[in-house]
Amino acid sequence: MLLGGWGRYPLIESQILTPLTVQNAQNQIKEANFSHIIPRGMGRSYGDSSLSANVFQTAYLNHFLDFDHRTGVLRCQSGVSLDDILRVFVPCGWFLNITPGTRYVSVGGAVASDVHGKNHHIDGCFSEQVKSLRILLANDEIVDCSHSQNSELFYATCGGMGLTGLILEVELLLKSVPSSFIDETIIKAGNLQHVMDLFEENSDSTYSVAWIDCIASGSNLGRSLLMLGEHSKNGGYQLATSKKISVPVDMPAILLNKYTVSTFNSLYYHRIRQSVVKHTVHYEPYFYPLDGINDWNRLYGKKGFTQYQFVIPKENGMQGMNEILSRIVASGRGSFLAVLKAFGCKNKNYLSFPIAGYTLALDFKIDKGLFEFLDELDQIVIDYGGRVYLTKDVRLKKSAFRKMYPEWEYFREIREKFDATSVFNSLQSERLGI
Repeated sequence: MLLGGWGRYPLIESQILTPLTVQNAQNQIKEANFSHIIPRGMGRSYGDSSLSANVFQTAYLNHFLDFDHRTGVLRCQSGVSLDDILRVFVPCGWFLNITPGTRYVSVGGAVASDVHGKNHHIDGCFSEQVKSLRILLANDEIVDCSHSQNSELFYATCGGMGLTGLILEVELLLKSVPSSFIDETIIKAGNLQHVMDLFEENSDSTYSVAWIDCIASGSNLGRSLLMLGEHSKNGGYQLATSKKISVPVDMPAILLNKYTVSTFNSLYYHRIRQSVVKHTVHYEPYFYPLDGINDWNRLYGKKGFTQYQFVIPKENGMQGMNEILSRIVASGRGSFLAVLKAFGCKNKNYLSFPIAGYTLALDFKIDKGLFEFLDELDQIVIDYGGRVYLTKDVRLKKSAFRKMYPEWEYFREIREKFDATSVFNSLQSERLGI
């Protein structure tokens, strides 16, 4: 079967295995003698991290196993999606502690990518809310791990891109919320320095994220809309009822150019006429705006796209972001999706992406010269002590990766200790040498 990530690049022929039960997964590991297989949830990692000659598709490992209504601790199989959790538990007054920008992610994928949300500066990554994991290893043994039990395997698995084994079960903590609505405050920022100052001034806000106009230049470089959020006490508990729109075909890539992106960005920025706007919105459009568009990845054409997400340490945040945004503006490779967030401290996981600082994510269509341009941005990121997010990556070079992730050697040692290198490998792991 021809398989790709959400960015639709690259596409490879892959054999898909869909175990119906844990025992079925054990037997497949034991009998098939794979040397190249990688777990895959809903395929929402952008690049090649869930691509291999063979793939463990977790679609049928999707059962809720237990829930404690007193503590909010949920135990489920790894194929359960964040959308599944929200649809079942939001009407009961519970929400995800940490959620990325799409709810169409499996719980196992959220652990493997150690996803972050708009509240990382306060609550950290997804793994901070994970109580324990159950993992199928390369030798078909099933092992439990947590912050205190088999902790090195736990810290390698969280953010480990599926390279330690097949996550079977996850025990995680949900949060009690007063409604399914968000009190949102939108603040217009005239440039990059302004939005950086606003992040600092509003560091106690539970949720914060900024959309950046990455085409604007000069004194308007980095002009933004900062969106703050708090769980609203009003509105009750309900699921969204709005209808989705769809992108039915691959759009001509030529339609995405600096002129169309510039027009879109200008209209999007100026749609907010006041300096501060406050309103209450349902959680879905606040956390998952693109989930309202089916197959939105078709907007970038048949060649696909990549999302480039990097983080710059806080002490270098303004200077580093200014230099990278200036390079992007000069290149004419603007993105209509450019998202800036503030990160809190790094956790104990060896390959988790966030470090204390600022992160920017941008979408670029695949075209001639793009990867060379991103190589240049990689060097700037390295010079400022930052790193690139592996879940979004499709082309990072081994030498750059090793500078960005200094604990990569220890991570590989743990992989070798559990014999994962003999079985669990992806296109990305081979490219990066881990």
